Amino acid sequence: MSTKKSESVKDQRDENEEQKELLDEQPIDEKQNHTAELLAKIDELNDKYLRLYSEFDNFRKRTAKEKIELMQTAGENVFKTMLPVVDDFERAVKSNAEINDAPAIKEGVNLIYNKLKNSLTQKGLEEMKSIGEPFNTDLHEAVTNIPAPSDDLKGKVIEELEKGYYLNGKVIRFAKVVIGS
Repeated sequence: MSTKKSESVKDQRDENEEQKELLDEQPIDEKQNHTAELLAKIDELNDKYLRLYSEFDNFRKRTAKEKIELMQTAGENVFKTMLPVVDDFERAVKSNAEINDAPAIKEGVNLIYNKLKNSLTQKGLEEMKSIGEPFNTDLHEAVTNIPAPSDDLKGKVIEELEKGYYLNGKVIRFAKVVIGS
């Protein structure tokens, strides 16, 4: 391997010497022309490099700016979806001041709750089913253990204290649960 390397280096030296001899044989005018051509080529390549670097820098800055704007407005669609629900709650609060009929108030609150759940479901929010499922640390947060009412509930979720949720398949809130032991 080292002989191949040394032969390659020797061949390169021989080639460089031949080019040097050719340059030495050329008249001075040709040497100056050749030097001028090489300098022009260097200037051209430098210009291309600077333009490419500048384009890349602009691209990087533009991408960073777009990323910041995206993070600032990421929840815009969710808030637009929630505004009608807020409007319904405001109307319910106004009408509750005048109404003394409890069943009508319950029905109104249930309608608004269902509208809110449907709006969130349309945006990709999904409730996590936990009760009766085996305890999974990737989905559940154990608050406490209690004796299981039956043997088949050992190691499973007996009670759900706070629901867990997925957003487009990703866990965004773990379910707080009580586990049977």
